[in-house]
Amino acid sequence: MSIFGSMDTAISGLNAQAAAFSNISDNMANSQTVGFKSVDTSFIDYLTTSTATQNQSGSVATRPDYQNDVQGTIQQSSDPLAMAISGQGFFSVSEQAGVSSTGTPQFSAQQYYTRAGDFTPNSNGYLVNSAGEYLNGWAVDPTTGSVNTGTLVPIQIGESQSPPVPTTAVSLIANVPAVPSATSNLSSETDIYDTAGNAHQLQTSWAQTSPDNWTLTLSSPDNVAGGGTTIGSVAVAFNPNGTLASLGSASGALTVTGTPTAGAVQISPDYGTGAEPITVSLGTFGAADGVTQFAGTDYAATGTTQNGAAAGSFTNVTVDTDGNVAAQYSNGKSVTLAEVPVTTFADADALQRQDGQAFTVSASSGGPQTQHFGQNGAGGLVVGSTEASNVDIASQLSQLIVAQQAYGANAKVITTANELLTTTLNMKQ
Repeated sequence: MSIFGSMDTAISGLNAQAAAFSNISDNMANSQTVGFKSVDTSFIDYLTTSTATQNQSGSVATRPDYQNDVQGTIQQSSDPLAMAISGQGFFSVSEQAGVSSTGTPQFSAQQYYTRAGDFTPNSNGYLVNSAGEYLNGWAVDPTTGSVNTGTLVPIQIGESQSPPVPTTAVSLIANVPAVPSATSNLSSETDIYDTAGNAHQLQTSWAQTSPDNWTLTLSSPDNVAGGGTTIGSVAVAFNPNGTLASLGSASGALTVTGTPTAGAVQISPDYGTGAEPITVSLGTFGAADGVTQFAGTDYAATGTTQNGAAAGSFTNVTVDTDGNVAAQYSNGKSVTLAEVPVTTFADADALQRQDGQAFTVSASSGGPQTQHFGQNGAGGLVVGSTEASNVDIASQLSQLIVAQQAYGANAKVITTANELLTTTLNMKQ
């Protein structure tokens, strides 16, 4: 009885070591697979009889010991859209289930999760990793910038043009000389844009009326409203220390606006399609952040800015460390299209493994918690990098040797038990 039991035990040992060998084989085969999570083997003892006076051999079983929450090495990638998570969490991805009659991909209702972040745009502009999984994110309204955190959708990058942006604000950053020379050129030009994206010049000219007092004249050669080229003028006063003091009387199609602490004027040039209001900021009163009057003899326009742009063509797409996916255009504009979130679980090791380094929710893993990177214990996003497999080859080779020796030892038990049985059977001879 005990000899047969020993054989059964040894057979269970062979099966257990075979299971361990299978996991080791899987790990070593995927040692270079992006985002792969290794599987260790736990051995469990099962008893038949065990008392103070008797113990019979039982058996051994195995269960997989998943290492889903063990970080793999983050490696730099030549792909600027590659992403890796440093810390806890997974990317949310979808798998394609078919194609509609119009050629649009159709996606499985099942939500998948992965650490494989080697994403690149496919032929339809979707961000897809090497396993064919589509990266999901929160859609961002390109006009308002609001993020729809209630729904995850596959991220698609369109290559349409960026529409023109009419200029509505100009910030003058310049220094008028405290004592201008007779040959000083006290004017400068800034490109602004109308609603159709056409460029026009906004000219600023300065004339000193007395120490610390100037007249600023704004004009535009294409302006067809009112007095034509000249839009209007405003009196500008400076403090003795060269900072902006106040804005005085105005003339023409120009209105003094601003706040108690900052000076600005509003103009409404017309380029043939109607008045286009533009606020021109001169800076903060008493501060050196806009127009100033410091020492010198020449006028210097050092950094005038405006918020308009012509129409632009798509150039590329970028991702920042907050997960914002933005389309870049030739006119210098950037439009955020989506935000990549991170999803965490109470027990990531209990997730159900799927093909392509992906996982699905199980009864033991807990529900998905989708959030911004870096919140509530979630990991951070590393852009331009991927997470390597967390398989340790040296450790796997050591385990392989142990499994091989243990398998051989169990096989030896079986052959020895067989010899004992043979000896027993030969006793009748």
